[in-house]
Amino acid sequence: MTFFFRLLGHCPLWFLHALGAGMGWLAYALSPSYRSRVHQHSALAGVTDGARRAAVGQAGKLITELPRLWMGRPVAASWTGDEHIHAAFARGRGLMFLTPHLGSFEAAAIAYAADFGQTLQPMTVLFRPPRKSWLRAVVAAARTRPGLQSAPTTGAGVRAMVRALQRGQCVAILPDQVPPKGLGIWTPFFGQEAYTMTLSVRLATQCDATVLLAWGERLPWGRGFVVHVQPLSGLLTGDTAADVALVNRDMEALIRRHPQQYLWGYARYKQPRDET
Repeated sequence: MTFFFRLLGHCPLWFLHALGAGMGWLAYALSPSYRSRVHQHSALAGVTDGARRAAVGQAGKLITELPRLWMGRPVAASWTGDEHIHAAFARGRGLMFLTPHLGSFEAAAIAYAADFGQTLQPMTVLFRPPRKSWLRAVVAAARTRPGLQSAPTTGAGVRAMVRALQRGQCVAILPDQVPPKGLGIWTPFFGQEAYTMTLSVRLATQCDATVLLAWGERLPWGRGFVVHVQPLSGLLTGDTAADVALVNRDMEALIRRHPQQYLWGYARYKQPRDET
């Protein structure tokens, strides 16, 4: 499988995205549960039929672009709002990026590593290690490159994030990822109660970090990506419930503006699992 992954990494991005669009629709056609989540979740946000259909293909592209992003030649990426990154580091504090399951979060992290991770501060990304051993090795190698480090969703990983912020470095978290039981609170997301992590806001307030929203827009025809950066819409107060609600509202606003690139099939409203 690793050889196959490397082979795909040599393919042009337009080909991988075309392949991914087909795979996205195949998954949609073959899985009633996945199809139901796509419809139910997008309906909560009032997404149009056209945007929902576009999101089906985009979900497949998210998977098939990984070999190229992780093992192939660099892919073109540009920025909007990158002045907020420079301003954040000028404060002399750590920087936290928050992005929902929107667009290509892998491309956004890799673009940061290439453009800022060596000249400003490196990024540490929090991620859940894959269950399959061969994929764990691939992911670990891909997410450890100049300007980019990874930290697992464990106590050791959280401590690594704290150390990075205390050193004035950058971390990245997906705040709409469902955490284990006991590590989140129930709060509305598109009007429905969703178990939401508290880690991001607790780390940001504890380390006095600047919080920015970021997401990697996938351009059509394999032309690369645009990483969009903007400030959080309000200030974190240290009130966990209020801060989590603020982050959820900002995530909703990003997704409403670009619903065609959100993973509507992600099980956002599932019950949290027991921590192991």
